[in-house]
Amino acid sequence: MSKKVVVALGGNAILSPKQAGTIEEQMENVLNASENIVKLVNEGYEVVIAHGNGPQVGNILLQNAAARDQVPAMPLYVCGAESQGLIGYMIQQNIGNELKKQGIDKKVVTLLTQVVVDKNDKAFEHPTKPVGAFYTEDEAKAGIAKGENWVEDSGRGWRKVVASPRPIDVVELDEVKDLIEAGCIVVTVGGGGIPVVKADDGQLSGVEAVIDKDLASSLLAKELEADYLVIATDVPNVAINFGQPNQENLSKIDLATAKKYLDEGQFGKGSMGPKVEAIMEFVEAGGQGIITSLDSLRDSIVAEAGTKIVK
Repeated sequence: MSKKVVVALGGNAILSPKQAGTIEEQMENVLNASENIVKLVNEGYEVVIAHGNGPQVGNILLQNAAARDQVPAMPLYVCGAESQGLIGYMIQQNIGNELKKQGIDKKVVTLLTQVVVDKNDKAFEHPTKPVGAFYTEDEAKAGIAKGENWVEDSGRGWRKVVASPRPIDVVELDEVKDLIEAGCIVVTVGGGGIPVVKADDGQLSGVEAVIDKDLASSLLAKELEADYLVIATDVPNVAINFGQPNQENLSKIDLATAKKYLDEGQFGKGSMGPKVEAIMEFVEAGGQGIITSLDSLRDSIVAEAGTKIVK
């Protein structure tokens, strides 16, 4: 029986901060990711792909803001759904082309995926995640009057902030399993999933929130009982004393050591920290977790590349 790997791609792997965001730039980046993912498929692994959407959904929100006098602006969860389609198209086409090039008969399917969050999650009491463009104080006050949360951002202007609640359930999990069973490579929980809350009668509705894509990827990997969760980032290894003369790249650490380093503040709260936490949750559930660069993706599983976190 082939082993199952959930690969979580960062939004910056698809659009880097230095790029303008043209379709040509993003397709070139996704091609690089696809070539590395297909290496795993070539090794006989069942691959499921999750991805971030930060740069892309940010651009969609900017487009919304620029055109708000012409067409109605869409809520954040709808913009998240749009980004799933946008990024899924690029991944689906590039991996499909790479599979054909290598003579591999496999289908790639992007699944629009909702992820349930708890409507009583404490994150909703203290929204902290900035989204969208910078606005004037008057524009922010108009948003606050409508019940929105806004903060002044380091003298650069005002930004809307939303909650980042924990993911608790992947709505389309059975469909993901069916597609894997049918031999497909599945692209799912894009951008952490479209955040929804569930009413007592089971009805779902979208909610203004951003779900951490690494936590959503970890949840997905656990619910699929995957063998590996690999978070692909822009460095080949997790390091302690990062950027200092005594920087040490880590190849393998256990859960206790990972927690110790996390508590010491070795991993940045807005960068490596959430990735390590997501991997730790998956490893506690019984899988194998790896953090590495895209170029080391294949070697992180079949060789000694990357940082492995073990029980």
